[in-house]
Amino acid sequence: MTNALFVVSEEGYWAEECIEPLTTLTDAGVEVTVATPSGSPPVVDERSLDPDSTGSEEESERLREVHENDERLNDPDPLATVSADDYDAVLFPGGHGTEWDVNQDVHARQLLADAVAGDEGKALVVCHAVGILAFTWSEDGDRLVEGRDVTGFPNEWEADIVDENDVMPDGRKLPYWVEDEVKAAGGNWDAELDRDESVTVDGDLVTARGPGSSTAAAETLLEELGIEVPART
Repeated sequence: MTNALFVVSEEGYWAEECIEPLTTLTDAGVEVTVATPSGSPPVVDERSLDPDSTGSEEESERLREVHENDERLNDPDPLATVSADDYDAVLFPGGHGTEWDVNQDVHARQLLADAVAGDEGKALVVCHAVGILAFTWSEDGDRLVEGRDVTGFPNEWEADIVDENDVMPDGRKLPYWVEDEVKAAGGNWDAELDRDESVTVDGDLVTARGPGSSTAAAETLLEELGIEVPART
């Protein structure tokens, strides 16, 4: 059976960007394991459960139900105890919270590097989690993102969220802007702002822009793994 590891933030993951891939892969028969930096249950960004973000009260309730009741999300493994070699794919859902934990975590970075190093593994990185590419080194000693085509959370969207001092609505100072860091590390950035969805494949690395692209990203990963994509409902 194909299996996948989800690396999820304890500082605030974006509900759709984790739960849509989680349910899509599960429906396709993929066995899913969840890991967080410390092994504590991941924390959802409450803004991502607001009907203004999800589109409806019904969708907000569906996402919250999965967040609160999915056993895999409620009993994750610590990142230090898992290995990319044990999984066919490693997924990094987004959310601003990743900037404070996952993207800075040495074990998360190693999981990403190992997932794309050989001929077998693959990685999917979504939204703000794409920032981890700027801080991860390949086995050759180069920045993992150098020369790769990627998409991710764009500056144009970030500017609508933070204030003039890069402070988030919840009062936290944003450590960096994903687009700036990935470009500075040598990534070929294109968030395809003229398109409704943005998913980019470069070898064993799949990246997704953010909200609205999560399902397409999961389906793309399934195709890369040679698995039939379940019909959207």
